[in-house]
Amino acid sequence: MTKQALQKVARVGAVQQPPAGSTQHQVAVAGASGRMGHMLIEAIRAADDCRLAGALDIASSPAIGNDAAAFLGHASGVPVTADLATGLQHAQVLIDFTRPEGTLAHVRACRERGVKMVIGTTGFSEEQKAEIADAARDIAIVMAPNMSVGVNVTMKLVELAARALATGYDIEIIEAHHRHKVDAPSGTALKMGEVIAQALGRDLKDCAVYARQGVTGERDPSTIGFSAIRGGDIVGDHTVLFAGTGERIEITHRSASRATYSQGGLRAVRFLAQQSNGLFDMFDVLGLRS
Repeated sequence: MTKQALQKVARVGAVQQPPAGSTQHQVAVAGASGRMGHMLIEAIRAADDCRLAGALDIASSPAIGNDAAAFLGHASGVPVTADLATGLQHAQVLIDFTRPEGTLAHVRACRERGVKMVIGTTGFSEEQKAEIADAARDIAIVMAPNMSVGVNVTMKLVELAARALATGYDIEIIEAHHRHKVDAPSGTALKMGEVIAQALGRDLKDCAVYARQGVTGERDPSTIGFSAIRGGDIVGDHTVLFAGTGERIEITHRSASRATYSQGGLRAVRFLAQQSNGLFDMFDVLGLRS
């Protein structure tokens, strides 16, 4: 950390050490100066059983060296840093809602240090997912494209509907997000597709349709269609449509705030306290696996 950065930290408070005998979850946040990072820090600060233990961001962030809770008008004593060793020094768990490349660097650092992870990042390739799964042999990881409790309950409802509506219904997944989202379809939409395909005994790779244009011919009833909308400041809307003859069933979840993701992330942190290693998702966290 530069001398200038250290001076910034001195102005907002000295770095605090975990209290002796503390039973609080010591949580670090990646992407600490972003929108989701701020939501997570605010949620951690409000939780009686969690404490902010580290704050990571890219080296070019103007927040580097500042107190991680300065945006709330408070001093946490935790500086925002780009140095992984510093940011993870006191952490038991790292929550990461960033980008695939950054998350993978964090996975490697956490694996080396024995720090557990909650990963809400989306857009991973199959090879990147395999690397995360391999790391889970040594550390416990909860990875889910959407940490919202409501979204994951919605996925369970979608799974039940898919089994009951396995024949005679065409399935379409429609999602909408803000203009800044860089991947499509959303990770949540893809997860919904995977849940449906598994319930129907199919492989999503073989039955997904991501685009339609021109003369496409009649719809193949075995396919699962995806549509992505990008615009404005939409936090996240997801609808699964089961269209039959004479009726249609729509199961929809709409997010009005990222606070739902941060609260789900903290539930994942609490779940990980009981795990030494392994790869889990929000169905495990919420007891929806059966």
